[in-house]
Amino acid sequence: MGADGHIRGRTAQDEQDAKELLRRCARDVVDVAEAIREVSARTSTALFAPTLTTSARRRPRTGLVAQWALLRALTNKEGLGGSAITAAKGMGRVLGAAGEVLGRESLAALVAVTSLRLRIAAVLFDHPEFERDPGMRRLLDAVTADRDLEAVRALRALFRDQGAQRALSGLAPLMAELLAIRALLDEDPKNDETGWALAAGRELSADPLHGISASHLAGMDQGEGAAEAVDLTDQERQTIATEGSLLGFLRNIEVLSTDGRILVQNVRGPDGVVRYVVQAPGMAPGRPRNDSPQDFVGAWRNLFMTDSPYTRSILLALADYGIPRGAELALIGHSEGGIAVMNLAQNEDFCRAYRVTHVIVVGSPVDNKKPADPRTWVASITNQHDIVPVLDGRGAGSAFNPHPNWYEVDYTGPTHEFPLCHMIREYIEHLRTVIPEAREDVDKALTAYRGPVVRTRAYQLKDRAHPPEGYPFLTVPTTSLATTTGPVDVPVRYYDSSAAHLCFAVDAAAARSLLPDVTWLVPSRLGRRALAVLSLYEHRCSTIGPYAEIALSVLVDDLWRPRPFDVATDLLRRVDLRRTGRYVLSLAVSSEESRVVAQEVWGQPAVRTAAEVDLMNRAVGVTAPELGLTVEGRLGPGLRCPEADWVLYGRRGDSTVRTLVRAHGRLRLHTGTGVRLQLDTAAAEPMAGQLRRLGIDTARPLFVLSCPQFMLHRSAGAVLPR
Repeated sequence: MGADGHIRGRTAQDEQDAKELLRRCARDVVDVAEAIREVSARTSTALFAPTLTTSARRRPRTGLVAQWALLRALTNKEGLGGSAITAAKGMGRVLGAAGEVLGRESLAALVAVTSLRLRIAAVLFDHPEFERDPGMRRLLDAVTADRDLEAVRALRALFRDQGAQRALSGLAPLMAELLAIRALLDEDPKNDETGWALAAGRELSADPLHGISASHLAGMDQGEGAAEAVDLTDQERQTIATEGSLLGFLRNIEVLSTDGRILVQNVRGPDGVVRYVVQAPGMAPGRPRNDSPQDFVGAWRNLFMTDSPYTRSILLALADYGIPRGAELALIGHSEGGIAVMNLAQNEDFCRAYRVTHVIVVGSPVDNKKPADPRTWVASITNQHDIVPVLDGRGAGSAFNPHPNWYEVDYTGPTHEFPLCHMIREYIEHLRTVIPEAREDVDKALTAYRGPVVRTRAYQLKDRAHPPEGYPFLTVPTTSLATTTGPVDVPVRYYDSSAAHLCFAVDAAAARSLLPDVTWLVPSRLGRRALAVLSLYEHRCSTIGPYAEIALSVLVDDLWRPRPFDVATDLLRRVDLRRTGRYVLSLAVSSEESRVVAQEVWGQPAVRTAAEVDLMNRAVGVTAPELGLTVEGRLGPGLRCPEADWVLYGRRGDSTVRTLVRAHGRLRLHTGTGVRLQLDTAAAEPMAGQLRRLGIDTARPLFVLSCPQFMLHRSAGAVLPR
């Protein structure tokens, strides 16, 4: 056998025996390395002990000689090595860091690297492609010889020749060993502890590249967790498994995809007992998402911590589902979902509430975890070319088995490219064709869950509970009013709207002639002129549905005690205390429900018409062919204005109807020079005639008030005895 582990002419059993021998040797060698490290630590402590320092000052002949002997033992190449000084502070820390920077590795680190090279030799039995591929061989030689520049060049060459994803997938079986060697031999002292943890099979507490604390990275995943029951689509319901089996549960996870949902099912076993199965998908690709715990930072937190928004969300989902205490439960997860369900199995309170019988994880790094209930049967299935399961520090060459009682399958599948080899679809196919014996073993263990599914519920998980839509502005008490098209809740709430109010100075007598023939409706005067407003709305989401709205109105004085300039002072009052308002002369809406509500609830003369409205940007575009009306143009820079609440007036029989409108959005004031209104010669009445009588059809607006996105609610109309 050569040093690289290559063996010719041996049987499969011989190779298995050789691999086991290499791993046993690796364990023995790393034990020696840790013993040397302990000697280095004790020697460092003795070197910088206050008693020895005091002795060296008082008796330099003997004290300095002793210090010098200890220092040589720690720094000499024939001794413990240049970076063996492990003092936590002071001059010792400086000397130890200097040894790292100068590249003088400690004897303990070099012995640990020897252990890792033995592990690499064991892996090469199952992966001869590392020997055949010159690029892989060049990278292995550079990393194990601590030639950083050569290692970088070799990795770049692999990425260039094979692509980054394929190269990383090819290296996955040796990823843990390569990262450990790099951490032990590089000049960065921050990742030394992680390198030792990888070499000795201990739980990781920091990332292996830069030594960044896991708690620091996991702290980015925040939120109390939330779960909301959601309906499956018709297509999903047809695909969800109706019988309990490993492939059925994994296909359910595939159906859920990675959009933040989990699935909970009741299964009636062969013995007639109803049991419960939780199925949790993995991490969503892309950057971290604030709306879901299934993202990168969530996966990192689940890897290193048992409590996370993902696990808290699952607990909330199970509480809503109504699983009785003491019920038998199987937890099945892929990737991050596997880590999360294993974290649940580690929770002692959770295991006291439910009997967790099985935990089955696919493509998940869970080797640093252990169920709280020793009776829980655990199965872990991983593809050696899948990078994700290696994140816990245990790869294909690991010399340590922290869970000898688990059912573990670490296989080499035909798919080597990442992330393809990590996808749940590939694992399902491999369980069906490559490792069918593993599928049969797990199904046998799941015999109690091999029965008909009697209930299925999906839950949308979130990092934190979200307030109701429109909170707090639109969370108002409502009441139901009867209309000819059915009951309507008032106030009517608009969650997403745009508006542009074109304000025109018009002849006061012309405005008065369009108002009802009653003495108490008088246009508000601005000098000798009145103010008419053509309001354009695009309501994208409201409680009466989406619709477009075009309204022509005139400002009117207080119905009982009109005063000069009352419209100006009224703006300083709350909307519910205002006496002035806008009387709606004509209204056109694009839906039947909004027309009925406008007429029967608000007393406004509404007609239904088709209209296309675009007010989201500075460009104003409104077309209503049936009205013969077009408004187009571009708004210039605007000034920010206060919130624009207002009062609308209408008529119902002999009474006046007063409606309060409250808005919340960024209102801006623009000049009206860039906006133009056009009327066809055959424009429909009554709006076209009113526009012409007011002279608006040929005039540009005095100013425009715009709000590209805002919310509002309109109260029920209050009937006034006038």
